Amino acid sequence: MRILVGWDDIAEAELIDTFLNVDENTAQVFTDAEGLTQAATNDVFDAVLMDLTFPSENVAFELFEVIRRRLPNAPVVGAWRPGEISQVAKFIKNGLHSFISRDDAGDFVFLLTSIMEAAFLTVQAQRAQIVAEKLREEVEAVRQLQEAVLPHDLPMPQGYKIVARYEPSQIRVFGEQPVVMAGGDYYDVFNLEGNQIVIVLGDAAGHGVKACMSIMTMHTLISMIRDRRFADTAEFVTEVNRRLCHSTVISADQGGFITLLYCTLDPVTHRFEWTSAGHPMPLLQDLATNEIHKLGSKEEGGLPLIIDEDWEYEKCQIEVPRNCRILLYTDGLDEAFPQDGKEEDQFGEVGIIKTLKDSINLPLAETLERLFHDSNEATQGTGRHDDTSVVLLERRD
Repeated sequence: MRILVGWDDIAEAELIDTFLNVDENTAQVFTDAEGLTQAATNDVFDAVLMDLTFPSENVAFELFEVIRRRLPNAPVVGAWRPGEISQVAKFIKNGLHSFISRDDAGDFVFLLTSIMEAAFLTVQAQRAQIVAEKLREEVEAVRQLQEAVLPHDLPMPQGYKIVARYEPSQIRVFGEQPVVMAGGDYYDVFNLEGNQIVIVLGDAAGHGVKACMSIMTMHTLISMIRDRRFADTAEFVTEVNRRLCHSTVISADQGGFITLLYCTLDPVTHRFEWTSAGHPMPLLQDLATNEIHKLGSKEEGGLPLIIDEDWEYEKCQIEVPRNCRILLYTDGLDEAFPQDGKEEDQFGEVGIIKTLKDSINLPLAETLERLFHDSNEATQGTGRHDDTSVVLLERRD
């Protein structure tokens, strides 16, 4: 810590110089106002110690204001003699950080190192808190931008119900409220020309602003080309991958890859098509038998986007059975686990299946709520470590 000192007593100034120039601290002590002002102008200091009557009672406050202007980031600690309390109040009102009383025996000198270090650390903590609040505000702004692109009114084709939900991840800091993070999850449900319904889920690698901007880039691209005629879901995902590989915003070399699940549903023929780019495959629940199985294989999942420009993705398809539910989700749902937990402690696909089976008689919206509740319970109160998107589809007729 670098300390600038302005003092009116030469003998005390020498003693202060000895006590403050210890360990990693360096102090420059001046007994003249000109030297103090010049040092404040030409150099950088972490903290300032001033006698509040230096160089005289008449000009001390004026000098204090000069030092405050020259070193706006350095806390100023004032020293005062008993009987000068009215003078101290004036300095405090105008930015004095703290003060110490000068006793006649000079014992206060023994406290100066601790007092100056405390002032410096206090200011550092205050600045860190300000920066943290600014970052929190920026993250919140990005998170709101992300949530703004999520659909508010889902299409509801005849014979089907669709519910969806997004939940951001959280960071819990001891003694503070959890910080809700911006993330890289995304879902969309919309109508194409005719009766066809499109369901999209995406998950960018990592967390925070970078992941959020990656997913926003993909959302923008999908919005631009979604009305073009593609033969099937595989052709669409292949085109999205090709374009993203040429993007200057995200790069696989910097961990910017994205998983994507792109699905179409024809509610008339009940044909359900999907293509996965490294994304978890859908789960199908038979409501008559309560049996649940995964749709598609790991091999059919393909690579995440932005890894291989020439990768050709595969189309999967089924006819949606009567009385069934189809679950589509990002890995934040199954990868929920306690803060210090191991992989076997996570909610997992086993937990998802159990919740779906236990919720077979619940309405679709309550089943969705139960999935998030049970997944959160698996974290044992530490909060979800990854943002999560879920779309739940039901055919009853």
